[in-house]
Amino acid sequence: MRLVTFQAESGPRHGVLSEDGERVIDLLAALRQHEARAGRATDEQSVGRRYGHDMIGLIERADEALPIVRALLAQEAGGELPGEAVRALSTVRLLAPIPRPVSMRDGYAFRQHVEAARRNRGLPMIPEFDQFPVFYYTNHLSVVGPGPVPVLPRHLDRLDFELEAAVVIGRRGRNLDVAAADAAIFGLMVMNDWSARGLQMEEMKLNLGPAKGKDFATSLGPYLVPREDLGPALRVTPRGTQFALGMRCEVNGTEVSRGRLDEMSWTFAEIIARASYGTTLYPGEVIGSGTVGTGCFLELNGARVDQGRWLQPGDRVVCEIEHLGRLENVVVLEEAV
Repeated sequence: MRLVTFQAESGPRHGVLSEDGERVIDLLAALRQHEARAGRATDEQSVGRRYGHDMIGLIERADEALPIVRALLAQEAGGELPGEAVRALSTVRLLAPIPRPVSMRDGYAFRQHVEAARRNRGLPMIPEFDQFPVFYYTNHLSVVGPGPVPVLPRHLDRLDFELEAAVVIGRRGRNLDVAAADAAIFGLMVMNDWSARGLQMEEMKLNLGPAKGKDFATSLGPYLVPREDLGPALRVTPRGTQFALGMRCEVNGTEVSRGRLDEMSWTFAEIIARASYGTTLYPGEVIGSGTVGTGCFLELNGARVDQGRWLQPGDRVVCEIEHLGRLENVVVLEEAV
């Protein structure tokens, strides 16, 4: 199952890709038809109260909603779903699966990336990395999906991509142990944590941040895959589930990064448990993995894989994770939009 949010005439709508990936089922429209067959109220307010008005609402009601969404997928595959609930993917514009997360944290879970980033700054590996998982809050109101990523001139001072995965919290919880934190994961998606390294390095000299070096854009998408749909990729461990998924990034058609999500030194469950200490987590919160090893130009330049290469307007960046899809963006100078 691949859940999406798309731009419709009336605004953002949540949906699900058909099994062949060529069509989008408009979930509110399809669920209204389902409710009519069940003899219940079919106005959007009533359907939204039962199954959710948007993606976060659907996640909050996942136990009841997802089995019906699966049934709708089967009906569409069999040609049994009325046409007004189905749109060709080529006719819609995909947004981030969750355009406005409740909050967004980003982790720092890949040792290779942390070691390389510190080495490039002339710093030794920090021992606290092995003591607890760390994260920072980023701007949940500047999320973008596939498509253009507007930047300003100062962002182009060493503009970088960061190849990551993100999980979405599916149930409310506080002071979670690792097992409960693992169970709180609704699903996964691709994440690109755009970074203006010039701004970032200046502000972090003050031992606070990152802030302006990060908060202009974070890409999520193209779709959100429920955890249960990842099947053989799930590796259950005492420290929480590891996700055996390959990751790669290409810039202008050339591969620049390759790694694996199960190389995380801290699991998502451990990061979530840490985040929930003294804090209540809610459905629709997003938590990033941090950058996979080799997953940014900062690391590649320092390792002399690339020589002083940074992103420029017009560059096309594709972050891809097995089973989670290809998240494609183009850097656009905002003054030219």
